[in-house]
Amino acid sequence: MNKLLKGRGAQKNTPNKFLRHVYEMREDFLEFCHREGEEAEDNKTQYIPIFPKTIVNKVDSPDVGMLYSMNPYQGCEHGCVYCYARNAHEYWGYSAGLDFERKILVKKSAAELLESKIKHKNWKAETIVLSGNTDCYQPAEQKFKITRACLEVFLKYHHPVGIITKNATILRDLDLLSELNANQLVGVHISVTSLSEKTRRKLEPRTTSISKRLETIKKLSEHGIPVNAMLAPIIPGINSHELLPLAKTVAEHGALSFGFTLVRLNGAIGQIFTDWIQKAMPDSAQKVLKMIQDCHGGSLNDSRFGLRNRGEGKIAAQIHDTARLASQRYFKCRVFPDLNKDLHAQYKNGQMRLF
Repeated sequence: MNKLLKGRGAQKNTPNKFLRHVYEMREDFLEFCHREGEEAEDNKTQYIPIFPKTIVNKVDSPDVGMLYSMNPYQGCEHGCVYCYARNAHEYWGYSAGLDFERKILVKKSAAELLESKIKHKNWKAETIVLSGNTDCYQPAEQKFKITRACLEVFLKYHHPVGIITKNATILRDLDLLSELNANQLVGVHISVTSLSEKTRRKLEPRTTSISKRLETIKKLSEHGIPVNAMLAPIIPGINSHELLPLAKTVAEHGALSFGFTLVRLNGAIGQIFTDWIQKAMPDSAQKVLKMIQDCHGGSLNDSRFGLRNRGEGKIAAQIHDTARLASQRYFKCRVFPDLNKDLHAQYKNGQMRLF
């Protein structure tokens, strides 16, 4: 059955590796139970409140350019089929497939937990990145406004914050971002995976359009807010040919720098991506999968530090050469600034003197 489920990246629920028993419904049973013309499965998004004890996570990976991250939401309705965060949904008892996109875990106490963390006497300011795992401006944010509440906490305590998103909803918070930026306390990383809407719709079905993302980079930049463009992931045979024009376009819209990673399909993502591409791009599926394997020692799955995001081999080398050329051609003399970590300490010391 090759029918593509519209509006979703994953096309099925893969088994959860932590569960001993897997529930699977047969297609003939679904056909028997549902009237003709009805969807056999509920495709609506569910918002599920959860109550974590902490919200700020220490990042131990040497391949990730951050020390701390926090995620107001677990799971992501954007539905990016390649998303590395899918595997984390299994820890909550769900599938990395459709569950990741349809069962969104909402951390309503995120702002309070953040405030408790950064006002602690032993905390020394380091940039905390919103969306180290899932997008803090995904559609749920329009309803719950948890990200905005967290930005208010960062502003209150003069604390540096990084933001990763591919959603234009961030412009709603331009007032807070501008106040943070007045003291060099915020840096924004906007993900732009392709210049083709056709490609975007297939890879990232519920994300902001490419034109809106470019407009977001431009507007943030016009307000002096530093923007790094994340041209990631680069997928050989799908968007690898776009790296140079992507870099040129984001530079023209005001980005100060860009970064990229080569796609890697760890854990359940390999199954999800393979199933998706065979349905969404059947004519080129095997070619693309082979090229990805060529970048990771013959496997879709690569967990080797230092190589997993860079890749290896001739295809990876060509991509890195193109990135170097893009950097020299479009980003010469541009610098993404370090954020201010001193102001938070001054604020805390000033507060302590009140006692």
